[in-house]
Amino acid sequence: MDVTTVPPAVTPLDAKECRQLGLIRRFGIMGSLLVGFGSLGAGAAPVYNPLPSVPVIGLFARIPGVALAIALLGMGMLIAGWLLLGRFARPGRPRLISRAQLNRTLLMWAVPLMFVPPLFSKDVYSYLAQSSIVSHGLDPYQLGPGQALGQDDPLTRGVSNMWRDTPAPYGPLFLYLGHLLNSLTGNHVVTGVLTQRLLAVAGIMLFVWALPRLARRFGVQPVTALWFGAANPLVLFHLVAGVHNESLAIGLMLAGFEISLRYLPKPGAPPLASLRKEWTFVLLGVAIITLGAAVKLPALVAAAFVGVQVARRWGGGIRRLLGVGAIFLATAGVTMAAACFGTGLGFGWIPALSTPGLVRSWMSPISEAGQLAGSLGVLLGLGNHTTAAYDVVVMMGYAAAAVITVWLVWDCLRGRRSVMTGLGASLAAWLILHPAMQPWYLLFPTIPLAASLAGTKRFRVLATFGCTFAAVLLPPTGGTFGGRIYIAVLAYVAAIVVLLAMLAWMNRKIPFLTREARAEV
Repeated sequence: MDVTTVPPAVTPLDAKECRQLGLIRRFGIMGSLLVGFGSLGAGAAPVYNPLPSVPVIGLFARIPGVALAIALLGMGMLIAGWLLLGRFARPGRPRLISRAQLNRTLLMWAVPLMFVPPLFSKDVYSYLAQSSIVSHGLDPYQLGPGQALGQDDPLTRGVSNMWRDTPAPYGPLFLYLGHLLNSLTGNHVVTGVLTQRLLAVAGIMLFVWALPRLARRFGVQPVTALWFGAANPLVLFHLVAGVHNESLAIGLMLAGFEISLRYLPKPGAPPLASLRKEWTFVLLGVAIITLGAAVKLPALVAAAFVGVQVARRWGGGIRRLLGVGAIFLATAGVTMAAACFGTGLGFGWIPALSTPGLVRSWMSPISEAGQLAGSLGVLLGLGNHTTAAYDVVVMMGYAAAAVITVWLVWDCLRGRRSVMTGLGASLAAWLILHPAMQPWYLLFPTIPLAASLAGTKRFRVLATFGCTFAAVLLPPTGGTFGGRIYIAVLAYVAAIVVLLAMLAWMNRKIPFLTREARAEV
């Protein structure tokens, strides 16, 4: 449905609530610091790891079990701090945290994670190696790091074995930006990780800028959207600490969406600016969204929902949608061609998009369904056709996501739901039905939905539970503990015991286990 309401004005937190906010901030900062210290021994460290030889700091690398427990405790404290912070961002309260207070809290929690080894995944080492391939004048969409750089290159050594000989699945804009950074850092892994983290932070800054503006446009309190979308543990763990390029893609996507709608009046309303300015900003926004897709392709879905909003502004209907779609297709095509040819990388990245599908993630419903279909074939005596069954199920998943997207576009065109909700739901379909599902993929739908549904209690409760669960799915090591699973079990038990004791202490300072406090959520 169209959003015509404006979030009501609220008053700032009183003195008591400000003191409680200060305590929550310090609790989260302590958690962030513990994650940082734990990462020194339990992070996804490179093969050429300089830390063990550093006095004091190198101690953590020699006690990986203790380091893992410290990191897990810090993760729990950050998650708890986020949940407690949500009390002051809940819509309907007479007093809400201000955007400045929330931004400062996010900054305080994120800064310690900007200078730690990568966590939860080794993907950043692939980014470095693939960017180095570009710097060597070779094609990263034809050659893997091992083939282009050699197996003994410092950047190749950090790449997981299964990705050393596979082409890059990332868009040309991202790899070209990585190449520019590589020209500064060379094959130095530590400085390379830090500069890649700058790209991730740039993406976060873009969606922190866009989120409150979009939220106000779609009737959600800006601080509620920022709390759920930007201060989310998934952002801190996987975009800041994990250095994933989803950050830049999401940032460009949301910034482009906001710029597209900036001078677009509501359907049936008179223009808010000149027609030329309106179309200039619409097409500029589509171009920025396309640049997001030149980092990771799912960002392009946003252009379809901007098209719906523009079509509805001109009266709606299939014909107007198709006309707007043709204009957008031309704009996106020119922008993408400029990105592909301007970087010198061409369109070789499109065939390489299938590379992530080599991973059969246990988190993906589609991947599990494909494995189950193959197992049933073996059980019924039909032979082992797991690969063929898996491929069929994956194609069915993609087809289902496409059908869901068309249905959502149609619903938004008829005004049954906002285009921001349609975008989030469509991205959820594409990424949940992807065979290589990972926790950080959830940020693609989560952040747009924060701008349209975070004010709804049912969504907020369910999505908060889902994000909390997803935040603890992967250990910070990005590995499997060399088969010594008992290390992880002991570390989790120790972290949980200490966390419960700390939460009991926090409950005395900020009661959150009382019946009244639970009723606020």
